[in-house]
Amino acid sequence: MTLSDFVKNKRNNAKLTQPELAEKAGVGLRFLRDLEQGKPTLRIDKVNQVLQLFGHELGPVKISPDEKNINL
Repeated sequence: MTLSDFVKNKRNNAKLTQPELAEKAGVGLRFLRDLEQGKPTLRIDKVNQVLQLFGHELGPVKISPDEKNINL
């Protein structure tokens, strides 16, 4: 599941409109729309403001071996 799908599903399950969720999270409506549409560049702090309403936050996630890794 993508981040945009996750947020959209959580919002719908909470029976909130985009403007209602944006207000509750303290972010702009434009930001929330970008988030739900899967915009590839978003501020992590603002994403976390939205996710915190649902008891979640962004964090590092191990990628599958199929992904290209940088050898450090």
